[in-house]
Amino acid sequence: MLVWVASFPRSGNTLLRIALHRRYGVTSSVVYDHDGVAGRLGGELIGYTERPGSLAEMRAAAGPHFVKTHRPRDEDVDDADAAICLVRDGRDALVSWARLLSEDDPASFPAVLRRRITDTDGRSSASWGTNVLSWLRPAAAHRVVLSYAELIADPAAAADRVMAVVAPGVRADLDAVIPRFEQLRQVDAGFFRRGVVGSHRDEFPPALLELFWSRPDNRAAMQVLAASGTS
Repeated sequence: MLVWVASFPRSGNTLLRIALHRRYGVTSSVVYDHDGVAGRLGGELIGYTERPGSLAEMRAAAGPHFVKTHRPRDEDVDDADAAICLVRDGRDALVSWARLLSEDDPASFPAVLRRRITDTDGRSSASWGTNVLSWLRPAAAHRVVLSYAELIADPAAAADRVMAVVAPGVRADLDAVIPRFEQLRQVDAGFFRRGVVGSHRDEFPPALLELFWSRPDNRAAMQVLAASGTS
C-alpha cells in the first residue's frame, strides 16, 4: 500500500513526518532521488528510509509505505492511492519557502519569492495554487486533508486523525513524545523558522502579494481552502 505525504513546500510535511515517526513508528521515503531534508536535519529525526522498491512494488505491498512529495498530483499517483494532503495558506508557504531558499543571501528574498510565485514546473512543485488544487480536486475519501494550522496546534491529534483514514491498522504509541516546535528550532532554527499562521502579514511585499492574487489558480485554491475551513 502506498500513502503519499503530499504538500507544497513549507506546508508542514517535515513536522508531520516527525509526528508519524514518533507516535506510530512510521518511516517515510521520498519520491525524489535524494531527501535534502533528511540530509540537513538527520534521517533519524524524521524517520527517513530509502524506498524499498518501485512505486508499483510499494503500492502492491500489504503494509503501508509512506512517500513524501512536493509535486502536484501527476502520472506517478494512482487514483486509488491513499494520501495525506497537507495544506497551508499559500502566502505563508511561499514566504517561508523563499526565506529558506534565500537564507544564505537574505537580500535575494524578493527575487526568490517572485520566482516561486510564478513557477509552473510540474516536475518541481509548480505554482502553489496548481499544486494544491491537483490534490484537493476531486475530493476523495482516501485522500485526507490536513491543514498546517491543525498540525501546528496539536501534532499528535493531527497524526491520529490522518492515520485513522490512511492506515487504520497501525497503532499509536500513546506514550511517545513529539518534539515541540521550540525544541525543533534548537535543532535548526533556519529550517524551523517561525511555525505560525499568518506569517505573510509582516513579510510579504505588497507588490508581490498583488502578483500572488493575480494568478487564477491561487485565487481558486484559496477559495477552496476557505470553503473547507482549512485556510
